[in-house]
Amino acid sequence: MRKVGSYMALIGIGLIVLPFVGLTIRFTDWIYEWGEGVAWAIKIGLVVVGAVLFFLGKPEEEEVELELPEEPEKAE
Repeated sequence: MRKVGSYMALIGIGLIVLPFVGLTIRFTDWIYEWGEGVAWAIKIGLVVVGAVLFFLGKPEEEEVELELPEEPEKAE
């Protein structure tokens, strides 16, 4: 869940920052149809829920390759 949470938080932060530099994402224009306050609530909600998922999620297990001990050669 940490990965999902980090993506949600980054998207929320991006949605907050982009309008300040004059950019918006066309896919998210629907949040502005409900008003400026609701749009801010959705953006901040994404950041908060993403942060909660990130900090409460279990760390993902890394793939670790185990080295098997070499078998001693049999003397013939």
